[in-house]
Order: sequence, then C-alpha cells, then structure tokens
Amino acid sequence: MRKIIVLEFITLDGVIQAPGGPEEDPSDDFKYGGWSAPFDDEVAGRVFPKLLAPADLLLGRKTFDIFAAYWPRHAEYWPGIMDVTKYCLSNTLKKSDWKNSVILNNVDDIKKLKNSEGGDIKVWGSSGLVQLLLKYDLVDELWLNIHPIVLGKGKKLFDAEAMPAAFELAESHVTSTGVIMANYKRNGEVKTGRMGPQE
Repeated sequence: MRKIIVLEFITLDGVIQAPGGPEEDPSDDFKYGGWSAPFDDEVAGRVFPKLLAPADLLLGRKTFDIFAAYWPRHAEYWPGIMDVTKYCLSNTLKKSDWKNSVILNNVDDIKKLKNSEGGDIKVWGSSGLVQLLLKYDLVDELWLNIHPIVLGKGKKLFDAEAMPAAFELAESHVTSTGVIMANYKRNGEVKTGRMGPQE
C-alpha cells in the first residue's frame, strides 16, 4: 500500500489558495495570490528540498493545469518532476501532453492507486481533491507550512466532511519569519476525555 502525503502552504485560518503568485488561482475574486512569498528564509530553504524529493504526484484538475503549464519550463528547480508519474483527478480531462500523466476519474481510482505497489504519492494544493481524500480517510501524512496570517476569504484545506482522524507530530521546524513547518502522521482514531480536576 502506498502512502498519500498532502503538502500545503496554509494560513492560520486554513486558506490554501494561490500561495505562489497573483496569477496562480484568482478564482472567486481572490486578491491575495502570492501570500507565502514574503515568508521565505534560510530555514525553509533547508527543509524544502525534502518536500520536493521525487515522488509520484496526485493533483486536482486546476492544480494539474497550473503545474503542467509551469514545471516543464522550470524543471531544473524541481529535480525529477518530469520523470515521476503525475495523476490528475478529473471528470473532463481525457489526456495530457505532460510527460508521464495519468487521468483518474473518481475516488475508486484513487483507492486502487493507493492499494497498488510503489512509493509515496504527494498531493500539492488541490483543495477539492484534498477534501475528498480527507472525507474517505485516504491521507496518511500532512506537511503543513503554517503561515502567521489570516485571509478570511479563499479556498480552505478542511471542510465539514473530513473523516475524524488523529495525527501525531513527526517533525517540525520554525522559520525566522514565523512559519511552522509541521509533518503530521496518521495516528489512529480520535480520543476524547475531560480537562481539569476530576470530581
């Protein structure tokens, strides 16, 4: 069975839309594209190559289109991006000219992929896809780059249909600009209890 790892740039209020630039995803009149750029520093520079280590990708249609237009022209900045398999979840896309692309049609296709032989599968961006994965409890790890800003409006990582699940902190780094880079691994079911003195 393969692990599905979700990697996100995220604000304190859960927005993950267009962290990389104004033109990335301006849908729904989103005005803060590029909100992660001011937070780069040396710590993030040391950790980020680990996040970019070669692995097959699973992407939603919008993120897939953005990646397919950008990375073939900038592949030197992401070693291996052209060689890994890029899976796209889409009901409308039939094929892509991007090397090593495979189109998936539904959650059953994702389950088959997860249950196949192979290495880790990484998901970047893809808010709708990630919400689907969380709904069906298909996320094994989260790499959240939590930025100290609140945007209010924008596509969110979590919605009300996420399956209750516990995670444990496996690794973390705090940058000089206040970004928390945290790796959470799936850790069983949600446990509850009572806080404070017991009668």
